[in-house]
Amino acid sequence: MGIGFSIFLIAIGAVLVWAVNLTVGGIELVTVGWILLALGALGLLLSLIVAATAGRSRDEEVVVRDRY
Repeated sequence: MGIGFSIFLIAIGAVLVWAVNLTVGGIELVTVGWILLALGALGLLLSLIVAATAGRSRDEEVVVRDRY
């Protein structure tokens, strides 16, 4: 899940939680909204962690050259 898709889930969840006030076929849309908000926040957090650690590698070799 990328950063853009996570923000999309957060936006859809926020609309369902705070802007929609109805029940469709026994499904509580507010609950679905909270679930989408939580999934979006978790996905955003994980995407940011992966992006922050992607540039680092622990197995890099360091070459030191001394002048004689």
